[in-house]
Amino acid sequence: MIVEVKYGRDGSMKAEIPESNYIGTYYPNDVVCGDAAAEIGKSLDAPIESEPLEKFLEGGKDIVFIVNDGTRPTPTAMVLDALESRMDLRVPRYLIATGTHRAPTEEEYRNIFGRHLDALRDRIVVHDAKTSECVNLGTSKNGTPMEVNRIAVDADRLVIITSVEPHYFAGWTGGRKSFLPGVASYRTVEANHKMAVGMEAQALALKGNPVHEDMMDALEVVKGKRIFSIQTVLDRHHGIYKVASGELNAAFAQAVKWGEEVFIVPIPEKADIVISVAPYPMDVDLYQSQKALDNGKWALKEGGTIIMVSKCREGIGSDAFLKQLSTSKDPKQVVENIRKEYKLGYHKAAKMAEIAIWAKVCCVTDLDPALISGANMTPYKTLADAVSDALKANPAARIIVLAEGSVTIPRPPEGA
Repeated sequence: MIVEVKYGRDGSMKAEIPESNYIGTYYPNDVVCGDAAAEIGKSLDAPIESEPLEKFLEGGKDIVFIVNDGTRPTPTAMVLDALESRMDLRVPRYLIATGTHRAPTEEEYRNIFGRHLDALRDRIVVHDAKTSECVNLGTSKNGTPMEVNRIAVDADRLVIITSVEPHYFAGWTGGRKSFLPGVASYRTVEANHKMAVGMEAQALALKGNPVHEDMMDALEVVKGKRIFSIQTVLDRHHGIYKVASGELNAAFAQAVKWGEEVFIVPIPEKADIVISVAPYPMDVDLYQSQKALDNGKWALKEGGTIIMVSKCREGIGSDAFLKQLSTSKDPKQVVENIRKEYKLGYHKAAKMAEIAIWAKVCCVTDLDPALISGANMTPYKTLADAVSDALKANPAARIIVLAEGSVTIPRPPEGA
C-alpha cells in the first residue's frame, strides 16, 4: 500500500509499505466540533472561576493581550473575531509571546491576526527575550530568576489567548506558558529549560514535572495581577473543539482534560518502525520538529527505527542545539556533556540524544545531509528511501505512521 504524509505547507511525501508490515496511520482523535464562533462565545459567556470578560475589562487603563507566535496553531484571529462585538480591539496592546523564538514573518503576522492585522499593527509588540525590558519579580523555589516583560508586569488587565496541546517536556502547552517562557527573559527561560534534561520532564506529565512546577512558580510571583484567559483546544484539523475561558489555572486544568480526549491516541502495539511527521507550521526548523521525534518514541520498540519527516523550512533553528548533538558519536556522551554544562537549547539535543541511545533515528528533511549525519542521525531526502532501507534491515518490521506526530501522543497497551 502507498502511505502519503504532509511535507511543508502544501507538499507531500509517499512511501510503499507492504500490508503485512503496516499497523496503521494515526492522528489525533476525531472529535465533533461545532461552530467555532459559537464555541468561543459560549465559553466567554460562562467563564470558569471568573467574572465575564466585559466586567473584567471595566476600568482597565492599560490592557494587554498576550498572544502566541507563529510556531503555535492557536486560532488567535478567530478569537479576535468573536471579541470584536464585545470590545474595541484597538484599546489593548498585543504582546506576542515569542519565548526565545524569532519575531514573526509577515505571513505569520497574517496567520496570527487575520483580517485584524492592518487595524492593529501599531498596537502589536513582539517580546524579545534578549532585548525587551524585563522586571525581576523574585526567584522560584528551584532558583529560577523570574524576569518578565515590563509590558506584562505594568498592565492592569491581562488577557491570555493560547492553545493547549501536549508538550514534550512541559507536559502541556497553554496556561502558565504564556508567561514562562512566553514573555520571560532569556536568563529565566534558560534556567527553567535546564530542568528538561531528565525523565520527569515528559509529555502529559504535570505532577512532579520540575519544568511545569517552575512555570507555576512564575505565576505565583505575579499573584494579584488581574488575568483573564481564553484557552483553545483544537482538533486534528486545527478546528476549535473546546474553549476554556476564565481564571488562568482553572481554565488550563479544564483544557487539559479536553486535550486528553484529542491528543492521547491508543495504538494496538508498539512498532519496529515509527514514521512521525512534523506538519506545517511545526516544521519550521529542526529545533521545533524535534517534538514529532519525541512523541514518536512512545510508539517505538527498543532497538527500533524512528523516521522523522519535516521540511525544516528555515533550517536548524539553533546552532547551539546542533553543536551539542554533534559533540560525540556516542549519544550517551552527548547527554553527559549537556548535564555538565547546560545552555538554552541543549535540552532539545538531550531529548534527541536520549532516543538515539536506544533506537536508530532517521530524518527526512531539506537540510544538508552532512549536518544530520554529524548529529547521530541518518539523513534522507525522501520518505520512500528511508522506509526502503529500514525494511531491508528488518523485512518483518511492523510499522506505525503518526501523520501529525508533533501533537499526537501514542498510547500502547499496558505493559507493551
